[in-house]
Amino acid sequence: MTTNRYADVVIIGAGIVGAAAAFFAAQAGLSVAVFDSRRAAGGTSSHGEGNILVSDKEPGPELDLALYSNAVWHEDLGEYSHLWEFEPKGGVVTASSETGLAALRDFAETQRSHGIAVEMIDSPAALATFEPLINPEIPGGAFYPQDAQVQPILATNHLCRLARELGAAFHFGQPVTALVRSGEKVTGVRTDDGVFSAGAVINCCGPWSCEIAALADLQLPVAPRKGYVLVTEPVGPLVSHKVYGADYVANVGSGDAALQASAVVESTPSGTILIGSSRERVGFDETFSPLAMKKIARNAVALFPFLSGINIMRTYWGFRPYCPDHLPVIGPDPRAPGLWHASGHEGAGIGLSVGTGKLLAQALTGRATDLDLSPLRPDRFEPTKESL
Repeated sequence: MTTNRYADVVIIGAGIVGAAAAFFAAQAGLSVAVFDSRRAAGGTSSHGEGNILVSDKEPGPELDLALYSNAVWHEDLGEYSHLWEFEPKGGVVTASSETGLAALRDFAETQRSHGIAVEMIDSPAALATFEPLINPEIPGGAFYPQDAQVQPILATNHLCRLARELGAAFHFGQPVTALVRSGEKVTGVRTDDGVFSAGAVINCCGPWSCEIAALADLQLPVAPRKGYVLVTEPVGPLVSHKVYGADYVANVGSGDAALQASAVVESTPSGTILIGSSRERVGFDETFSPLAMKKIARNAVALFPFLSGINIMRTYWGFRPYCPDHLPVIGPDPRAPGLWHASGHEGAGIGLSVGTGKLLAQALTGRATDLDLSPLRPDRFEPTKESL
């Protein structure tokens, strides 16, 4: 049955970025319709750890967005924090050598000058006051009190519910099969249920965003980057912070397609311990990788030796939306007026989602955005006249 309907904003994708965009757009008074081929958090958002980090960001647009989003989690959404197990527990970044500790100190000093709170931990004894069970041979690290954690499936689903309470409509199990256009302008979407017209269409499809862009004959260099997480049996709150090795920062910023693994360990309110992380670009290959599991487990035990005696209860993996310059794409696409993008956040998508949603709502309603979105513009990968 073909029906014709309209919303100020149509959002494609009900992961946490789409959910946050729906919530803030509806809160701003816009009519919102969300379409997803599966369900809320049916893709990347249900396959991560729930990081809200500033500690792993170098100065630049992503750090600006991380600090902004951190404030949104605390202030705009603070009253709802209990719904998604928000834990402002801080993060501890460890160095594996004295040379690494000196490099971490330099990195922390640069971050501090850009608004990040950080406290150096200059000895194994000092590190043990933060994490008593950590490997005593680790020489030190840095404490980042602004780092936090949420349960990402809860956050996504509750943001969808809050958006629905503000009037947003959700259409699950309805994949978008085409973008409706009038000349160059995108004026809506087509699904098996017909045409849904819109003032703006936002592509929030994570690692599948390039497929939506292709419906408008556009190239958007967002690609999947596979990552694994291990979950232990419930053992209680044995790790007090999110703890990871400093090489994690290098792996996040690497463009290497090969498997990379670094230690990331944290307890959850349910008593399990989440262990990560890995990164590799293998397309959408879902083949289980014993090698990735082995590397992740080995790194985690080197960080917390007690883990060698803890059983792994399950493991999961998913695809993060990777951009070659490690920055998300956020905002209107001038190559197809009416089409917007909010994707490419890679492993930072949970933390950056709410800042992204709030900024989109400001731009959609014609207000000045709290952050300059031009460094994140979707057409920045197009060759310029100067480069031809």
